[in-house]
Amino acid sequence: MKVAFLVAPEGVEQVELEKPWQAVRDQGWQPRLVSTGNGEVQAFHHLDKADTFPVDDVVGAAGPDEYDALVLPGGVANPDALRMDGRAVAFVQGFFRTGRPVAAICHAPWTLVEAGTVRGRTLTSWPSLATDLRNAGATWVDEEVRVCRAAPGTLITSRRPDDLDAFCAAFVEEFGAGQADAGPTRP
Repeated sequence: MKVAFLVAPEGVEQVELEKPWQAVRDQGWQPRLVSTGNGEVQAFHHLDKADTFPVDDVVGAAGPDEYDALVLPGGVANPDALRMDGRAVAFVQGFFRTGRPVAAICHAPWTLVEAGTVRGRTLTSWPSLATDLRNAGATWVDEEVRVCRAAPGTLITSRRPDDLDAFCAAFVEEFGAGQADAGPTRP
């Protein structure tokens, strides 16, 4: 299974990238860092610069059909930048259009709002996004993790870094179920 991690060139919350990345690797799946530009992405520990990570694939050159699932890490600046990039928004829309599972944590649902993929869904996020999500037609809940199977595709969401264990367990289960339903992965 090949899992895309979509992030902006700057602003991703490092722990929300690293812990899900490790969960994917622990399953023997292939994580791929996808961004809107080449080179490296600058991660953050809240508001302080942290490590940099090399980009594997660039949105536009790589499309959603090349991956089995999508993880959207948070960080305040990360999803704000992604929702302003039409290629990133289209990339996210492609996962929902094809029914592939998506997992988003913390502020990442901002990108889902811009992609028009939350209407009729129940999800959670960092609490400050609740009004944005409701205004976009979603039902917002204050839960550690929420799995929404409203078609098309499964959406797994969590509120914050403290929820990462539950978030990773939930998306691993859902991504694995999707893989079993789909049969062998694409080359």
